[in-house]
Amino acid sequence: MIFAEPKYLMLLLLIPVFFVIQALVLKFRAKRLRRFGDQALVEKLMPSYSKAKVWLRLSLFAIAFLFFILGISRPQMGAILKEHKTRGAEVMVVLDVSNSMLAQDYSPNRLERAKLAISRMVDKLRDDRIGLIVFAGNSFVQLPITTDYVSAKMFLSSISTESVPIQGTAMGEAISTALRSFSAQSDKSRAIIVITDGENHEDDPVAAARQAAELGVRVFTIGVGSPQGTMIPMGDGEYLEDRDGNPVVTRLDDKVLQEVAEAGKGLYVHAGNREFGLDPIIEEISRMDDEEYNSIVFEEYDELYMYFLAVAFFFLVLEMLIGDRRSKRHLFVR
Repeated sequence: MIFAEPKYLMLLLLIPVFFVIQALVLKFRAKRLRRFGDQALVEKLMPSYSKAKVWLRLSLFAIAFLFFILGISRPQMGAILKEHKTRGAEVMVVLDVSNSMLAQDYSPNRLERAKLAISRMVDKLRDDRIGLIVFAGNSFVQLPITTDYVSAKMFLSSISTESVPIQGTAMGEAISTALRSFSAQSDKSRAIIVITDGENHEDDPVAAARQAAELGVRVFTIGVGSPQGTMIPMGDGEYLEDRDGNPVVTRLDDKVLQEVAEAGKGLYVHAGNREFGLDPIIEEISRMDDEEYNSIVFEEYDELYMYFLAVAFFFLVLEMLIGDRRSKRHLFVR
């Protein structure tokens, strides 16, 4: 059980205050009675007065107050698991995190610009499912296919060139990893978006894209970088160097990316600094037939406040029915 408005629970601290105040009132009353003479004799002159009923009424009021405060704090019982059906596409985003993505021909660099574009794409998603794969010399699933867009953006923000320790550009392996990562429910409306500079690919990404197309998965590519090339900053004013000590210049290899997109029956887009290129790809994916997905989701918690308020009302009425006077036969005032 949880409380939607826990701030009101602080009012429960007033309950012991009620009893302290009542004790002080009774003590003050007894002090005043002693002015009239012997206390035992005065009490005999008031045979109908019952101190026990005073405490009983206060106890009932305290119980009513307790349940009232619990009620306005909105107690809720555990969430209900329900099967939820949605229609949309499954999109696996394959992001290059090799050192060449640190090149600053985009602001602030290729990788951060790509992450920003993916984040904006996630903001536009509704019922589509998204997954995230990072790759360099090898690849792994950063985020399994999901509709949890908050988690998608959280995982996306943590990506860096250190996410994959082995350097390189194993694009073909990354496409194959994405192909294996779609949900078992999906057999259509599946797409892979590869974001990379396409440089120094170590395997056969065209063959991997062709295999994906044969399985009904479209492969889209976004080329990040400039054909003329730029150096790769490594911090402190230093640039990445080759074995001979010469600065490494990274250039966009758009030819292989065009071939991958063609083999994967997708679309190739050269990313710009202002318009990254995801919008036309998302529009193309939206034209695909939507898939219906079943998933187990948590529905809203059951509200229980009305039961607590009903108990509070019961004890409050009971407190009002009990008088302060002693009765031999009846507990309630008639």
